[in-house]
Amino acid sequence: MHELQRWQQSMQRKPSLLNKVTGKVQARLAKIIPEKVHQVVTTAIKQMVKGVLFGAKITTAAPEQGLSLEDREKAVMQRIKIYKTTAAAEGGITGAGGILLGLADFPLLVGIKLKLLFDIASLYGFQVKDFKERMYILYIFQLAFSSQQKRNEVYRHIASWKEICKTLPDDTEQFDWRSFQQEYRDYIDIAKMAQLVPVIGAPVGAIANYGLIKKLGTTAMNAYRMRWLQKDQNGAPEMIC
Repeated sequence: MHELQRWQQSMQRKPSLLNKVTGKVQARLAKIIPEKVHQVVTTAIKQMVKGVLFGAKITTAAPEQGLSLEDREKAVMQRIKIYKTTAAAEGGITGAGGILLGLADFPLLVGIKLKLLFDIASLYGFQVKDFKERMYILYIFQLAFSSQQKRNEVYRHIASWKEICKTLPDDTEQFDWRSFQQEYRDYIDIAKMAQLVPVIGAPVGAIANYGLIKKLGTTAMNAYRMRWLQKDQNGAPEMIC
């Protein structure tokens, strides 16, 4: 509960002066980039993420049943540890390979992150075959890798999920993919650009990927803790809308 409360406070902080300045700079840079480029990048990320979203549900184990929250979280932390190691190794290999392999890191890392979220959801007992549970996973992803201003907005959706999920569309086409890709790209640009530099690319890629997975794991654990605390009339966690 203490960990969750500290995390909730951090999700609701007002953007700092540095956050605001960085946001303005990134917004100006986004305006310089031609609209056609934005459309291509948005479409590419949308198709890539949708492919993982609908593919990972096939390879993810069925929801764990009958476990205590403590046992679930032990399993989740072990899974996060494995994924941090995997992502670090992948970042090191692609970082050592120069610009071309460095660029390949982007879709590989997105796949690792989303698969981790599917595994965490299943370990907490949630059914990832349900479309709205996959949308929750998208919001967790966005919550972890957004500016503080956007994080405030996404957190409100997470905190009010019981109501929000009832208003969701029946497909992902109406999801704000433009904002999703731009926030994610801006967030990881600084951490990942050095990965493309020869010599230092390998250690930078390993360290950056390790840290990104660690942040995602912490975000996912607390997001599902919030769901776990929303009980139904029988005192059990509400697994669907």
